Amino acid sequence: MVEERMGDCWSHTKDQFDNLEKHTQWGIEFVEKYNKFVKERSEIEINYAKQIRNLSKKYQPKKNSREEEESKYTFCRAFFTTLNELNDYAGQHEVIAENLTSQIFIELTRYLQELKAERKTHFHDGRKAQQYIESSWKQLESCKRRFERDCKEADRAQQYFEKMDADINVTKADVEKRGLNKARQQAQMRHQMASDSKGDYSSYLQKFNQEQNDHYHTIIPNIFQKLQDMEEKRIERVGACMKTFAEVDRQVLPIVGKCLDGMTTAAESIEPKTDSQQVVESFKSGFEPPSDVEFEDYGQAMKRTVSENSLSNSKESKEKPAGKSKPKLWPFIKNKNKGSGPEDFSHLPPEQRRKKLQGKIDDLNKDIHKEMDQRDALTKMKDVYIKNPQMGDPASVDPRLTEIGQNIEKLQSEVQKFEGWLAEVEERMPSKSDSHRRSGLYETQSSVAVSNNCAQDRERPLSSPDGSYTEEQNTETQVKANINPNPTPNPNPIPTTMPDDEEFDDDDEPLATIGTCKALYPFEGHNEGTIAVAEGELLYVIEEDKGDGWTRVRRNQDEEGYVPTSYIEVNLEPNAKGAMTYI
Repeated sequence: MVEERMGDCWSHTKDQFDNLEKHTQWGIEFVEKYNKFVKERSEIEINYAKQIRNLSKKYQPKKNSREEEESKYTFCRAFFTTLNELNDYAGQHEVIAENLTSQIFIELTRYLQELKAERKTHFHDGRKAQQYIESSWKQLESCKRRFERDCKEADRAQQYFEKMDADINVTKADVEKRGLNKARQQAQMRHQMASDSKGDYSSYLQKFNQEQNDHYHTIIPNIFQKLQDMEEKRIERVGACMKTFAEVDRQVLPIVGKCLDGMTTAAESIEPKTDSQQVVESFKSGFEPPSDVEFEDYGQAMKRTVSENSLSNSKESKEKPAGKSKPKLWPFIKNKNKGSGPEDFSHLPPEQRRKKLQGKIDDLNKDIHKEMDQRDALTKMKDVYIKNPQMGDPASVDPRLTEIGQNIEKLQSEVQKFEGWLAEVEERMPSKSDSHRRSGLYETQSSVAVSNNCAQDRERPLSSPDGSYTEEQNTETQVKANINPNPTPNPNPIPTTMPDDEEFDDDDEPLATIGTCKALYPFEGHNEGTIAVAEGELLYVIEEDKGDGWTRVRRNQDEEGYVPTSYIEVNLEPNAKGAMTYI
């Protein structure tokens, strides 16, 4: 019965702990849910304020002459005032979001951590107390069973001794032989053990009863009280947050009211008569109304007057149709498929590569000047800190100065690298005073140039197989009178980059012919500004190669364009820039 009663008590206590554990966990989840609600409300306020600001910015007057005209009217000024007040109104919603976050969300997040830790401690103490009382009960049961066992052993030893002692037929020798004395000693020992077990059982029973009394009347009630206090504090904190939730809105109401009052005042300042008078002043013509129409008597001779403005004047006022300007032949455009290319721009022709390298050097020098300006400013700041230590620590500027110094060194190294490439390009490029090509003279009267010993030593821009622009020196190149009827494929690909972004002159007169050329290889001329030529075709040269690998030619008065210089044999006239022949 005792065991059943104790089991019921422990089971009831365990059930109570389970119920409290579930309820307190639900309370924590409720706080988390409310905290999430506050966070989402804060995000809504932020997004709403952002949308209001964007709306106000969208309808703000633009900086143009129309703004001055609109500002004359009272209803426009009232609308602009409304937009400004609306912007301030959006700011108050940002304040609401900020206060909700700082006063509720952050505080509740920290409180939740404390609440979970406190709850964990209380239930740990409860489980520990429950385990201790159960362990004490087991020890008490062990003492009780040992006392019961010792008592039974003592009874059996006593009965055995009494049985042997009561046998009247037993002689003295039999007594000694059968161990009557030993049975007596065994019975006494068992009685002593039973007595000791009784004492232990009695002592531990008193201890257990005291512990059980403390457990059910002190320890468990204290734990339940702590859990109750914790729950009450949680509910009180939620209530305080709900109150703060309302106060956050109430705090901005005065400023929101001022914003609304400003909108109302702006609306009340609208003056329809003043605005309409502004329209009158803006559009009034100043003409006087016409006089009454006089009666015309058809019975008398009509005197017709001729209007001062005759029809002939209107004819003379007609403008001549504007002459149609001659369209540009080809506004050069850059290759749209051009990739980023190598760092040294070696994929470009010499002139364009030079421009790219120079532009890169200029950009790097600008960056160096910016870094130097920052270094000078920080140096001055450091000097101020040295003279006035209370304004700041001079050593705090050193890391930034070191970083700027490293940046300057890196930029200067880049400048030196690009300047090296630029010097290399400028050395390879022919000077402006020199001719672009070196070759023997030719006779303009002949249809073909005959030169059997005109071995040439000149530099001609070629395109490398990977598309990058290089320079090779061709030696012993002869301009022969007869072109091989089956020429080998051109080893020089078409230049990857078109000429610089310049436009043709819009002169009415076409460019003069400065020589002739013969196509050594066929060229399809798909790109805009180029012209297709067939192998062996004779064309007129109207513009020399300027170092970019292209020569401008003409087929007839209407067809002209650029072809790769390496695809043609050029024969310049004697009076055209040194009268040279080159391939």
